[in-house]
Amino acid sequence: MGPSTRRGFLGFVSASAAGLLQSRAEAAPATADSEPACILTPQAEEGPFYSDPKLVRSDIAEGKPGVPLTLRLRVIEAGPCTAIKGARADIWHCDAKGLYSAFPGQGDAHNIDATSKTFLRGTQMTDEAGWVTFDTIYPGWYDGRTTHIHFKVFLDDRTVLTGQTFLPDALNEFIYTNVPDYGDRARQRMVINANDHVIERSDPEHRAFCAVKEERDRYVATLTLGVDRRTDATVGRAGPPPGLHGGSPPGPPPSGISGPMFGRPVKDRLAALVPGLKSQR
Repeated sequence: MGPSTRRGFLGFVSASAAGLLQSRAEAAPATADSEPACILTPQAEEGPFYSDPKLVRSDIAEGKPGVPLTLRLRVIEAGPCTAIKGARADIWHCDAKGLYSAFPGQGDAHNIDATSKTFLRGTQMTDEAGWVTFDTIYPGWYDGRTTHIHFKVFLDDRTVLTGQTFLPDALNEFIYTNVPDYGDRARQRMVINANDHVIERSDPEHRAFCAVKEERDRYVATLTLGVDRRTDATVGRAGPPPGLHGGSPPGPPPSGISGPMFGRPVKDRLAALVPGLKSQR
């Protein structure tokens, strides 16, 4: 998506999706303009795609097509609510088509080798107020997971937090069905926030859901990360997704079957996607 097309699309989104963001903001976590929540951010699985390319940088997009997104994270000490300066924060996420850099077996057909790539990965050190900022693109999706961005926080070479942050599903759906960069997928997106197994298991209270607002040329997502300095977080690393080491990519599950790869069935998808919308059934 070129710069002029991107600007035009964001203007269209502002008119069409503003209500979605407004309804999401009513239940959003603390933002830069409000008091941070002095509670621990839940740990979540690292997933199979962590890699440290040792790239200290704010802009991690590397020219990848997609809707511009700025992610702002603030690291504080849970309890006293004090900002932590000099903490290392890593983030990583998939591109508009669901591909991660640094690994083989990517894409809907699991036939793309991105081993030598470093896109959508980076490291920053927190400033005096505990903030880091990453310029990236809105993440896409892949089979078995809802839209998410991974993060790690380190203090003195110790991992004190491994987690994932999540975005408003109404906005996810709008972008995926209207922006060509995210379209043309082999299968329908089956797992959303309402039936994602990581959210159900690690973050049922939605403490790691970021607040999102529109700016003139991008979205800005904000999340406060509450950590415990004494923690040495060892969170299980998930195994490779089906098809990563060969074999057929997963297809839709048989009728009536659910599981970690596909989540539990959602009876009313629209009501699950749009906060506050009453079920039509």
